[in-house]
Amino acid sequence: MSADPKVHLADLLRTALRSVAPDHADITILLERPKQAGHGDFAANLALQLAKPLKRSPRDLAALLLAELPASKLVAKVEVAGAGFINFTLAAGAKTVVVREVLGKGADFGRGASKNVKVQVEFVSANPTGPLHVGHGRGAAYGASLADVLAFAGYDVTREYYVNDAGRQMDILALSTWLRYLAFFGVEIPFPPNAYQGDYVIDMGREMRDAHQDRFARVTREQVLAGTPGLPPAVRKDDEAKAQRELHLDALIANAKGLLGEDYPFVHGFALNEQLGDGRDDLQEFGVRFDKWFSEQSLFDTGLVERAVTQLEKAGHLYLQDGAKWFRSTAFGDEKDRVVQRENGLYTYFASDIAYHLNKYERGFDRIIDIWGADHHGYIPRVKGAIAALGLAPEKLEVALVQFAVLYRNGQKTSMSTRSGEFVTLRELRREVGNDACRFFYVLRKSDQHLDFDLDLAKSQSNENPVYYVQYAHARVCSVLAQWGGEAAGLAAADLGLLQHERELALCARLASFPELVQNAAADYAPHQIAFYLKDLAADFHGWYNAERMLVEDEALKCARLALAAAVRRVLATGLMLLGVSAPEAM
Repeated sequence: MSADPKVHLADLLRTALRSVAPDHADITILLERPKQAGHGDFAANLALQLAKPLKRSPRDLAALLLAELPASKLVAKVEVAGAGFINFTLAAGAKTVVVREVLGKGADFGRGASKNVKVQVEFVSANPTGPLHVGHGRGAAYGASLADVLAFAGYDVTREYYVNDAGRQMDILALSTWLRYLAFFGVEIPFPPNAYQGDYVIDMGREMRDAHQDRFARVTREQVLAGTPGLPPAVRKDDEAKAQRELHLDALIANAKGLLGEDYPFVHGFALNEQLGDGRDDLQEFGVRFDKWFSEQSLFDTGLVERAVTQLEKAGHLYLQDGAKWFRSTAFGDEKDRVVQRENGLYTYFASDIAYHLNKYERGFDRIIDIWGADHHGYIPRVKGAIAALGLAPEKLEVALVQFAVLYRNGQKTSMSTRSGEFVTLRELRREVGNDACRFFYVLRKSDQHLDFDLDLAKSQSNENPVYYVQYAHARVCSVLAQWGGEAAGLAAADLGLLQHERELALCARLASFPELVQNAAADYAPHQIAFYLKDLAADFHGWYNAERMLVEDEALKCARLALAAAVRRVLATGLMLLGVSAPEAM
């Protein structure tokens, strides 16, 4: 029998149904695990489903089904409860069999069979214009865990990072780096307030100076500022002042491109590669990996942006206004139409996003999951609208939103400010609390829910710290098995019939629910369900550990309990792995 007895119980119910209502014997039979232990191990709502078509009360129908239910040595008790639920309590042997299954399958326990479904998960995708911050960290932890859960559940998963290496923001970063570089050679340019301000830009300027000396500094202050409109006073925050600052910045970028000539792509590439490399290293240290880093620039180089816009135009979804091309996104539920090509011929970010999603579809993914910050919620209708306008199936695209995380220390919001004082880097957070706490705490809530990140709790070695509590359960089992000193592989042959205590059977039931939990977490895009499960499994184990001795004199009982402990260790390790958290053997 499988560790999950639902199939067996469903077969029993279907046999009873053939006697009670043969015309309905093909109905889908649903079995749920009750939240309260007193309601048994599984509950079926079959009588409630059939009450209306059979014109019988649910409780009467449940009683009829129960009377026709075949006997089974795997079932200890069956009863009608509540409005007409049929509650099953399994025999002890049906519960403990999971221990042997876990030990036999090892790291594959809970792994789903291949579904032959190609899924792409695109996450983080932060502009490579500065260090990753704590907001990116939550998206990274969620995306990585979701991808791992999906893969473990049986999906063919591709993890992808979309690199925004084209467009104005990268030009601003290149300009910012060049201006900081020029300052080392005495070419002092008033630094634009809307350029990138962080000290990391000064560091990049210094690195460029050290590597290339004055190769890019053979210009004068007057040349750099030639033809640029003046900057308004810093105190002015009105729209006109903001527009003037943007014009000033664009003029500086144009001058940089003209003065550097063939060297401009090198400066641009230097800034891009520095920040992209820093982000790669940061994510790798965080245990977040990607199968593909997709370049936005490649969409232009291959002509895909132009092809996507042309396809929309031919299909009648674009119109001209003030020299620009607009996509009729209001026809697909968006609040207003969107520009895809400006009057100067340049494509918008939205145009490249359309092309990128067209590329995803053309690569043959069965399901496409985009993970975006919650502030991008309004972007969903226009992207799905463009997909539909291209003649593709918008339902293939699913967008998971991630809320920002707020950091707390001593019960107070904290900025944990970096050298620039502008944002908290992921690297700084990891250094303060550690990778394991970061990964676990980030997925303790649904991704679209607000997250309060308690720094003091994350660093504490107490039962209140959920990651410590779960890891300690794993380490405890390792300690017990080390004290025993026997060969763990032999525990699979233990007499599991000796596991009779309520806590032991509850642990077995918890282990047996793990495969179903994995499938649910994958279906709901909810790795937080794994975190909740691990907390419950650890609590069950700690309660049992504190109530019962494992290394007892009775050899058979000792081996049975050690087998159960080893099975708990295995599932804890698998669950932690899915969340990107280590499973220490000692703490």
